[in-house]
Parts: sequence; structure tokens; C-alpha cells
Amino acid sequence: MFENLSERLQKVVSNIKSKGVINEDNISDIVREIRLCLLEADVNVKIVREFIDKVKEKALGEEVRKSIKPGDMFVKILKDELVDLLGGDASPLELSKNPTIVMIVGLQGGGKTTTIGKIGNMVRKKNHKKPMFIACDVYRPAAIDQLKTIGKELNIEVYDEGKGNPVEIAKNGIEYAKKNGYDYILIDTAGRLQIDESLMNELVNIEESVKPHEELLVIDAMMGQDAINVITGFNDKLKLTGCVLTKMDGDTKGGVALSLRHLTNIPIKLIGNSEKLDGIGEFYPDRIANRILGMGDLLSIIEKTEAELDQDEMMSTAKKMQKGKFDLEDFLKTTKQIKKLGPLENIIKLLPGASKMGLNNVEIDPKVMARTEAIVLSMTKEERRNPDIIKASRKQRIAAGCGQKVEDVNRLLKQFDQMKTMMKQMKNMKF
Repeated sequence: MFENLSERLQKVVSNIKSKGVINEDNISDIVREIRLCLLEADVNVKIVREFIDKVKEKALGEEVRKSIKPGDMFVKILKDELVDLLGGDASPLELSKNPTIVMIVGLQGGGKTTTIGKIGNMVRKKNHKKPMFIACDVYRPAAIDQLKTIGKELNIEVYDEGKGNPVEIAKNGIEYAKKNGYDYILIDTAGRLQIDESLMNELVNIEESVKPHEELLVIDAMMGQDAINVITGFNDKLKLTGCVLTKMDGDTKGGVALSLRHLTNIPIKLIGNSEKLDGIGEFYPDRIANRILGMGDLLSIIEKTEAELDQDEMMSTAKKMQKGKFDLEDFLKTTKQIKKLGPLENIIKLLPGASKMGLNNVEIDPKVMARTEAIVLSMTKEERRNPDIIKASRKQRIAAGCGQKVEDVNRLLKQFDQMKTMMKQMKNMKF
């Protein structure tokens, strides 16, 4: 997400910080480079012009002239303007109504049905809601089956009446949800390859009939600036409350995210960042701006670990590390916890300065972790708790048991010894 834009802008930031002063003589080159970065990221031309004018005006103001470090002040101005461009404050989902009714709309192929599954999964885990899906896409072949498959995987009920009237299905589904204690209702509506009158009339009828608290338009971020026309087309007929950008983990330039709020005044509420059913997150403009400028996103890392990891178990492990009592049994538990976070490279990219350290392009082979886990599982509990007893004959048995070489077992034991040495240095830390 925003990878090319981020790399280019971070180079600009490095050049800015090397300037002793920012003035008319050197700022022209700086803003020209920023303009090119944004245009290549497929940001709307009008927005680029306005953005550059604002940055330049503030950069030449008294505040910067009097600054001890003009370069740092320029970076702050750049970040503030990026945050403003992305929408300023975050726009959270409506969660207070009981039940909360959410109508999901969009074109075919944008990831609408999968997004419903992701939102249902998210509000259940994070907000402790009891979601239910209503299948109102009665036209696309297998649309109902797809939603039911997702519902089954997540253990979330799907209300459907087959190929009936979508308006009546929505009304009946909401009544059913109320009677059965569901407090977050997601309505899957029909899509088309392009906006047409019959589609919009049907959506308007559902909207008028059920009066949803949220109307979210699902947009494929790969569409580029064409997405603005789609949003405008839907918003002219419906009362959209926000957008969900999907496929933000793909080869997207990010221009639509930087243009969307300014051109349509519709907030981005959520972004899809993987194909998995937990691959969705809330959209925070300040965090995205930090990522673009290489400042990292520690808050997202913290939220991810708090949501996915067993906090009591991690705290127990941390205490063992502090006391130097960490063994391979604990190592195995920690490995299983870390796997819950998903691909580690996605977490590493959120670290401040990841790009400068060359970590933004790092690839971690999941097979390496699987092989390590297999070696530890081939050990007895006694061996895991006391690795010092693992000598030549035991190493041969362990290697044979997991289909690895003795050299692999030796490498793991050496790495574990190095880890324990590091832990001895943590004894004075408090948890």
C-alpha cells in the first residue's frame, strides 16, 4: 500500500532535512519532486495543485523561518497536509444502535460479499457484537452460496429467501434478526459491472424500506481515479456514509485514497489489506500519513498484538525471559502466538524507519518457521525444558523425527543459546 509513493517521498524528506534553511531558492526543487510523486501515484491533478500550494505557502511562512530545524518543520507541514488530504480525523463505524443496520453496496468484482464477512468478523471480535448477514443479491449466480459459505466459516448466520424480492428479504431479515437477538445486521445487495438505473432504483427502495444506519460503498482501490466517478454515481442516489477500499495490499498506487475524501466528501472508514477474513482494518489518516513518510505505525502493531495474542500467556513468557527461565517449551508457545499475527513482513513494514533499514522489501519464508516448529515438536518435553541434555544421539533422533538434518537441529540450538544470552541482559527490565 502506497509503497512507491512512500519510497519517493521519503527521499524527498531526506533531502529536506539536509537543508540548513528553506527559502524560495531551494523550495521549488522540493515541491516539484513532491508534485511528481503525487502525480505518479495517480492523485487527481487538481488536488496535487492545491496540496503543493498549501505546503509551499506554509513552508515559506514565519513559523518555518524562525524554526531551529527548518527541515523538521517542513516534514511536519507535509504530514499535516497529508492527514488533511486523507480526511483529517478517523470516521469510525456506527456501533451504538441496537440493532445497527449496515447496507453494503458496490459494483461486481469489488469484493463486496467478502467485505461483509470481514466486517462481521471484525465487529464480533473487536466490538463484541452479534452479527447476522442478509442475502439480497438475488441475481449474481452463486452470490447467496458465497455469502453462506463465508457465514459458515465464521459461524455467523445468513438469512436468505432464495430468489425473492430484495426489498422484502431485507425487511424480513431485519425482523428475524431483532427476534433472535442479533445486534449488527449486514445487508449484501446486488452489484453490476457498471451503474445502471434498475440497480440504483432497487438500492433506493431497500434504503427507504429499512433506513440503514450505515451505507458503505465497497470500492476496488485498483480502479484508480475511475473510482471517484463510481462513488459520485452511487452518492447521487444514495445516502452514503462511508467507503471501504479493498485490495490495498495489491499493486495499487494509492491515489484514490488520497483523492477520495477531498473530491467526494465521503470518508474512508475501512481498508481491506488481505484476502483473509480478518484482513480488514479501520482507516486512520494520521497513521497512513506516518506510513507514507516512513515514520512507522506502532499503534497498529500494538492493536494487532492485543487483538490476536493471549496477553496473559505473553506476560508469563516475558517474566520467564526476565528470570532467565525461558526454555524451548516456551519458545514453541511463543512461535504459535506469533503465527496468529499473519505474515511477519507486514508487521515489520510498520516499524519506524523500516524503509531506511531495507526492511520494507523483506520476505520471510513461512516454511522456515514451520521447520523450526517441527524440530521442537520432535523433542521430548524433558529436552524442551532442558536443552543442555541434547547431545549427538538425541540430535540424530530429533532430526530423523522431523525430516530435517542434524545441522538444522544444531543451528536451532545455537540460535536458542544466543537468545538466552540476550535475555540475561533483560534481567533489570520490569514487566
